Amino acid sequence: MPTITPELVSLDDEIGSDKEQVLRALSARFVAEGRAGDADELFAAAWAREEQDATGLPGGIAIPHAKTATVNQASLAFARLTPGVDFGGGDPSDIVFMIAAPDTAAEEHLAVLSQLARHLMDEDFLAALRAATTADEVVGIVSEAIGEGSGAARGGAAAAGAAAAGSAGVTAGSAPVATDAAPTGSAKIVAVTACATGIAHTYMAADALAKAAKEAGVDFQVETQGSSGYTPLDPSVISGADAVIFAVDVDVREPGRFGGKPVIRRPVKAGIEHAAELIDLAVAASDDPQAERVSGSASTSNASQKHDESWGKRIQRILMTGVSYMIPFVAGGGLLMALGFLIGGFEISGVANDIVVSNALWNLPDGGLAQYLGAVAFAIGNASMAFLVPALAGYIAYAIADRPGIAPGFVAGSVALLMNAGFIGGIVGGLLAGLAAWWLGSLSVPKWLRGLMPVAIIPLLGSIFASGLLLLVLGGPIAALMEVMTDGLTNLAESGLLPIVGIILGLMMCFDLGGPVNKVAYAFAVASLADASPDNPVPYYIMAAVMTAGMVPPLGMALASTILARGKFTPAERENGIAAWPMGLAFISEGAIPFAAADPLRVIPASMLGGAVTGFLSMLLLVESQAPHGGLFVFFAITPLWGFAVALVAGTLATGVAVSLLKRRIEA
Repeated sequence: MPTITPELVSLDDEIGSDKEQVLRALSARFVAEGRAGDADELFAAAWAREEQDATGLPGGIAIPHAKTATVNQASLAFARLTPGVDFGGGDPSDIVFMIAAPDTAAEEHLAVLSQLARHLMDEDFLAALRAATTADEVVGIVSEAIGEGSGAARGGAAAAGAAAAGSAGVTAGSAPVATDAAPTGSAKIVAVTACATGIAHTYMAADALAKAAKEAGVDFQVETQGSSGYTPLDPSVISGADAVIFAVDVDVREPGRFGGKPVIRRPVKAGIEHAAELIDLAVAASDDPQAERVSGSASTSNASQKHDESWGKRIQRILMTGVSYMIPFVAGGGLLMALGFLIGGFEISGVANDIVVSNALWNLPDGGLAQYLGAVAFAIGNASMAFLVPALAGYIAYAIADRPGIAPGFVAGSVALLMNAGFIGGIVGGLLAGLAAWWLGSLSVPKWLRGLMPVAIIPLLGSIFASGLLLLVLGGPIAALMEVMTDGLTNLAESGLLPIVGIILGLMMCFDLGGPVNKVAYAFAVASLADASPDNPVPYYIMAAVMTAGMVPPLGMALASTILARGKFTPAERENGIAAWPMGLAFISEGAIPFAAADPLRVIPASMLGGAVTGFLSMLLLVESQAPHGGLFVFFAITPLWGFAVALVAGTLATGVAVSLLKRRIEA
């Protein structure tokens, strides 16, 4: 079925005097042609997009669009309005394309719609539409432009299509776009464009920026992150760029690839309406040491280098992705549980659910308002903590297979909980789900099946594979392993050997500073919190030892580089040392990575020494932490606070002194 038909075209008809009336009329036309089921639902989706950001553009163009389940085929409706209607583009819009797409639109359909968006930047294409005399002529012009024409161009369609396709040396689709060769020595700028629906503005901004860069003689490449997917810019292109433009209305995917680059951030419409200005700003930022820069380090977080990674590095990245997405669940949940204990008392853990279900603000329990609010905080925190393993597994799978891996990963994580396989089961389930989703996504399937793959086929088969293996084969042995680990820890605690556990955990936390060994120790500590109670405080001891030891490396490096041995560190390292103080206090072990990367043979052993000292003292002094993250900033969840301070200061001093003695003086 063609994307646009004469019945979806309105030429100089009075279909509305404002954009609401126009959108309602076009929505009704989609329904009349069997392209959508509910005109009101389609209008509501398009109107919500308008409220988010007006779709009118300078030059009398408007491209209202919506993705909603009521649409059954990606389609276009066209209206040429006399007089024009205000769509928020500055000028009244006389050329209106309404784009309607299903919420599960196939990639090829979305690519067709993106082709139309690119043609809207071409004056010849717009002139042909304004000069058309019949609906059939409009359909011919548009169909030729989006690649659905019969080959017989109508009303200048062929010329318009050719001009639009070549207006900025741009190709349609989701691959990175480059301008023609720029003069040698010109500034090198890269960009990312992305709008909320990923259909129209994404590609129009990319073309406008490419055209402006060509006119300015700038070496330019752009990555379009649209609904039909995206192809990341080559890592070597990003590495050689002088600055980056983010013309986006949504989060940039994998922003760490651009870490350290000067950045210009603007809404996606600015990329369309003020493209030349953004190019000029990016060129200026490339020479400005005070310019805003993308956070992170491209050398350590560039996800586009997956194909160049060793298996060890790849596994490290995958595990770190899972843990990084898991942390907000456990950090927020752990703090809420700690707050529940603070307000409602330690006995709240056993009665919180009953209190929340059976009572309300107007029907308080016998313990009064404090007990009720404590129960509410604890219940919410406990619910958040329940996502620990599913989130870990889901985002491990995401790191392998992108979004298609999330659903089977979460399911595998939930099955790991069902099997009492804990965080190890979550890691295994996430890896299995991610590999299954990746393999299924790599298959060559018929076009009619492509749209179903990411939303139905991959989640179904990926879940069957990963969760089935856990249930039928792997879950039992992993659960037994977890039981052995837990029993071993309990036996050590009862034998008075808990400080030995603290030493082991401290060494693990400081071995790779946020790497897989660090994350395994941290995940073990967080997972153990689920079994914590006033009668079983051992998990609190473990969490305190892990968190305190993880604070030591950045604090020790900060102490050595800014106070104890400034002359043995470079100016850059001394600056990193200043930043490492707050990072260490907040339990961000990665604050020591710049030091370890420059001198691993001295920094890592010194860090491990301090971590072992801290873990030993934390366990010896029976320091408890009810919060899984936050460092010094969750002091209210740590007891005894003096024991925490003693362990932390001792470990920091041990690391700082050790690295100061091991370091050679930097020659001036």
